[in-house]
Amino acid sequence: MERINDTLKKLGNNASFQARYQKMRTDILQNPSVRTFLVEHENELTQDMIERSLMTLFDFADQSKNCQECASLKECKNLMQGYHPKLAIGRGAIDIYYERCPLKVMDDEKRRSERLIKSMYVPLDITAASFADIDLNDTGRLEAVDKATQFVENYLRDGRQKGLYFYGKFGVGKSFLLGAIANELAKKKVSSMIVYFPELLRELKSSIGDSTLNEKIEMIKKQPVLMIDDIGAETMSSWTRDEVLGPILQFRMQEFLPTFFSTNFDYDGLEHHLTYSQRGEEEKMKARRILERIRFLTEPVLVEGPNRRR
Repeated sequence: MERINDTLKKLGNNASFQARYQKMRTDILQNPSVRTFLVEHENELTQDMIERSLMTLFDFADQSKNCQECASLKECKNLMQGYHPKLAIGRGAIDIYYERCPLKVMDDEKRRSERLIKSMYVPLDITAASFADIDLNDTGRLEAVDKATQFVENYLRDGRQKGLYFYGKFGVGKSFLLGAIANELAKKKVSSMIVYFPELLRELKSSIGDSTLNEKIEMIKKQPVLMIDDIGAETMSSWTRDEVLGPILQFRMQEFLPTFFSTNFDYDGLEHHLTYSQRGEEEKMKARRILERIRFLTEPVLVEGPNRRR
C-alpha cells in the first residue's frame, strides 16, 4: 500500500492539483470577511501562520455570519445551528470560535420568557399575523395599518419611538395588528413580547406564592418592545394599577422603550376604568398618573370596521 506522504508528494507535483489549490487559496484570501480579519490583524500574523490556517479560513468563509443568509433559525446552514463563526489568533495559528447569532439570541430569550410568562400565549391567528393578511379595503383600519408599518420601518433599537394605542370596538382587529407588528419586527431581528393583560394579572397574583413575581415583572418591563393586549378587560384593583402596571410603565417611560396597547377604551375611558377599584374606591390621581405614562409612551389610533369574530 502506498504511503500517504508519497501520495501527497505526487499530488503536490501534479499541475492540475496545483492549479486547483491556488484557485482555492485565492478565493479564500479574497473572501471579504477573511480579508477584513487579515487586515485588522496584519501586525500579529505571519505568512506562515496564514498558510497553516488556510483550511480554517476555508471553513470560516463557507459559513453564514450575522444571519445574513438565514431566513429563520431553522434554516441556519452553519455547522452549529444558531451560532456564527468568529476568527481569533491562538497558539500561533488562526482559530474559529462560535457566538450565538441574533436569531439564536431572540429564540433563547423567547423560550425563556415563555417558560416564565405563561400569559404570553395568544391565539394562533395572532401569532401568525401578517400585514399581508390585512384587508386594506376596510378603510376603518387604514390609518392603524399605516402607523404600524411606519413603526416597523422606522424602528431604531436605541431610538425614542412611541408605541401605538389601538382602541376600538370588539373584533375589529386590534390584537391582530399587534401580532403583525411583532412578526414584522422579528424579521428585523427585534424581540417583542405580547401579553394578554387579564391573564397576565391572574398569573402574577398566583406568582406571589412561588416567589417569581419580581422576576416576571422585571422581565416584562425590560422587553425591547412590549405589547399589552386588551387592557381594560381586567377587573381593576389598586394592586393591579399601582404595583404592576405603574412600575412597568414607569421603567419603560424612563428607558424610552416602545410600548403598545390594545383596548376597547379611548384614553379618557381607560382613565375612568383605572379610577375605580373592584371595592368601589375612587382614586382619580392614581389613575391619572397611569394615563400620563401611557400618553407619554403611545400615540392613540382608532381602529374601526365590522366585528370579524361573528
